[in-house]
Amino acid sequence: MRAGSRSARIQVLVAEQAARRGGRAGVVDVCTAAVAALPVGGAGLSAMSRTAASHPLCSTDDISEQLEELQLTLGEGPCVDAFLDGSAVLTPDLLTGQLQDRWAVFADAALEAGARAVFALPLQVGAISPGVLDLYADVPTVLNAEQLADALAFADLATLLLLDARIGRTSGPYGQQAPAERDFEDLDGYRAEIDQATGILTVQLGIGIDEAFVRLRAHAYMRGRRLADVAADVVAHRLRFSPHAEPDQDDRDDRDDRDDEDT
Repeated sequence: MRAGSRSARIQVLVAEQAARRGGRAGVVDVCTAAVAALPVGGAGLSAMSRTAASHPLCSTDDISEQLEELQLTLGEGPCVDAFLDGSAVLTPDLLTGQLQDRWAVFADAALEAGARAVFALPLQVGAISPGVLDLYADVPTVLNAEQLADALAFADLATLLLLDARIGRTSGPYGQQAPAERDFEDLDGYRAEIDQATGILTVQLGIGIDEAFVRLRAHAYMRGRRLADVAADVVAHRLRFSPHAEPDQDDRDDRDDRDDEDT
């Protein structure tokens, strides 16, 4: 399946879940839709940071809630490794001896909670990783190639929703505010504007499309702004990025400069 069609299908599943819930789409709908689409028993998502306290954002059942709390409390487990390493950690069977040694406390606690397989997927774009999506099964489970691709697509959508959430001004990137939810009726237009802004940055900065996308999201994340708002500013030429700044550094808002130029 092509990446574009897979992404569109995952968006539809999440939108349908949000409609059943009677709200706008959020990370809780990503978790619930992932459980319905994949051979897993539950899902949880935690906001994670190297500079601020990490905390669970949502879970679909008691077991997934326990798993999120266990890993953040113990500081070990697939979720922690996925965040630190920036790559998926797939654990088909927690009874594997090597895993027992790797996560001496978590493995036993997770088994006692009712989990047998755990899959941790980092929410990541470039150098930014705002959290991890965890999936668990109560029996030994292996995700085939299609299922893993779907799981990664759910994680990608969760990343988009989480990075686009409004960030509390005083509580840091992951304070107690719930992530913003988003209507999916206009998601195609929303993505189109982000794609257009990314294209503008490739010309403006002389970089590839992937790096331009990283720069766009990094700016939104570091400034505590919605991704869509930053994209709109770029498209409307209200925001110009500095070609000399690194993706995780502060890009310049040149609105004042342009106002001066226009006068």
